[in-house]
Parts: sequence; structure tokens; C-alpha cells
Amino acid sequence: MAEVITVMDIDDDNNPSPKPNNNNNKGKKVVVAAAPSQGKATPWVEKYRPQSLADVAAHRDIVDTIDRLTSENRLPHLLLYGPPGTGKTSTILAVARKLYGAQYHNMILELNASDDRGIDVVRQQIQDFASTQSFSFGGDSAKSSVKLVLLDEADAMTKDAQFALRRVIEKYTRNTRFSLICNHVNKIIPALQSRCTRFRFAPLEEFHVSERLKHVIETEGLDVSESGLAAVVRLSNGDMRKALNILQSTHMASQQQITEEAVYLCTGNPLPKDIEQISYWLLNESFAESFKRISDLKTTKGLALIDIVREVTMFVFKIKMPPVVRVQLINDLADIEYRLTFGCNDRLQLGSLVASFTTARSALVSAAK
Repeated sequence: MAEVITVMDIDDDNNPSPKPNNNNNKGKKVVVAAAPSQGKATPWVEKYRPQSLADVAAHRDIVDTIDRLTSENRLPHLLLYGPPGTGKTSTILAVARKLYGAQYHNMILELNASDDRGIDVVRQQIQDFASTQSFSFGGDSAKSSVKLVLLDEADAMTKDAQFALRRVIEKYTRNTRFSLICNHVNKIIPALQSRCTRFRFAPLEEFHVSERLKHVIETEGLDVSESGLAAVVRLSNGDMRKALNILQSTHMASQQQITEEAVYLCTGNPLPKDIEQISYWLLNESFAESFKRISDLKTTKGLALIDIVREVTMFVFKIKMPPVVRVQLINDLADIEYRLTFGCNDRLQLGSLVASFTTARSALVSAAK
């Protein structure tokens, strides 16, 4: 942001003689440019956001379909849904850049429905924007004259706002296209869903996340080990935004080579070797000994019990055991995680975790006889 400084005459009793040639700036505002922000301060999520449809990391079938519809000037109303960090917003912003070019900011209305989600927004901002006709001089006028309303996190809109939006979409289809983005499509009323072409963005495959991270690592000149990269990909769970945030935060925290241990230490997730150790205690030690050792490890390393439960659950799938025992154990672990999300006491839930494995161990012994 530029600073505005008003130049004024200052009386100086010690030097009564007037300053020469300073009257040119009197009463005028001089704009002093602020120091440019450092590139290192820019979040990598925004720095490496795809600028074109060709840059979108995955979902080539969806991207190619939208690209073809855009090129043929047959873009419908869109409903993009799926987990966070899978490229929904980046895809539609790339479409807008392809459609409008330099007029990009004038031709789209971008709203985050989690902030502006009431019926007043639909009646005022959206309807005012959609009701005005855009004119294009030269070029592909038919394509450029269609404006775009982008509603991010549309599943946070109230039901009244969604019903009001239904009528706005019908009324202004001729000169406006609507793009709704959400995580949970079941929170969008059927009347809106039927008016849009739906595309589901699934979690990204590990290959696509890894390739994009390698590009960022090369561009930023980072020193990342193979195990460190694999840890970032694993913890992201197909969320590219989360992967970039983990990579950047680990780089800022370590300032050295990014290893597997550094990634887990920065994110606070338990290391795989810690999960193996915890699982060994649960399957082999007594109730009291398992409870004590896990509690001590949790306190020493600052681990959250809910993270331990989630990782142990994944570990259970790798253990060879009768299906009946596995089903009951997974069901118990799911109940513990559910209770932890509501803030139940950690010690009680840790006791429940150890008790579940004690019961499973007894069932394993019975099955072996």
C-alpha cells in the first residue's frame, strides 16, 4: 500500500530564512511507494495456484470437458463439489481467465458463501451484478459478454438464499453463468442441483501430488529427502492445499533438509515407528502397562490421542487377524474417534482404546485354539 504524505511548510525559529524552491510541492500529495513485499512471505498455495487449465494437476477428464465447453461457447451453470484442496476453485478461476483475459476482474463476481450467505446477498449483490448487461468491443463478443458468478463454499448458504438463487439463475441465464463450489453436495437443494452440470473432484492421487510438489521443490531450491516427500504426500491425503502448507511450514521450521522426521515433528503427527510401537504395546502388554506407556509417550512427544487412534486404525488393516475380530476392533476405534471429536476426556478414551485391544487380543487367542 502506498503512503500518502502531505508536504507542509514548517516554521523554524532557528533558521528564519526561507527554503529555496520548495513551493512546487506545497499543498500537493506526494505518493511514496512502499517497499515491495518479499516473495518468501507469499503463501505457496497462492504462489503456485494454476493460472490456466493446462496447469491443473489432476482430473484431466473434467478439465478437458470444461475446456471444450468453454471453447465452444457452451458453458453451462456448474456445480463443482468434492473434498478441500482438489482443484475446484483453481479450475473455475482458470476458466474465467481463459474467457475474459484482461477483463477478468470486471466480468466475474466472486463471493465466499461462508461469509456472505444470507438471502440479502442474493437479492442485492448477485442480482445487481447479473441484471446488468455487459458489452464487448471487438474480439469474440458473444463469448465475452456472458458474465460469471462464482459462489465458493455454497453449501454454507442458508436454505432461503438457495431458493432465492434458484429464481435468479433462471431469470438471468441469457447473460450470466453461475458456478457453485462446495464440499458437501447434499447440502445443496435439489432445485439448484438440477439447474447445474455437476462435476465431482475426488481426492488427488499420490502421483499427482508428488509431481506438483517436485515442481515446487525444484523452483524453490529445497533440499527434500525421498522419505520427507513421501511423508508430505501421505499426510496430505489427496489435498494439494494441505500438502503445500505442510511443505512450506516444514521448510520454514527446519531451514535444513526436509526429512520424514522433520515433517512429522512440524505437523505434530505421530511417526510411523511410534505407531508400530504403540500397536505392539496394545497387542502384547497388559492393560495397565499399555495405558502407562502410551500415556507417557503421548505426553513426551506432545501427540494428540485422536491422531494416534486414526493411525492405529490404518495399522489394524495391515495386521493379519480373523475378519470378525477386525470388524469389531475397527468399530470400537471409530466410536472412540467419534467421542474424541466431541471433546470427551482423553484418559477415559485412552482406557477405552486399550480395553478394545485387550478384548480383541482375547478373541484372537480364542480363535487360535
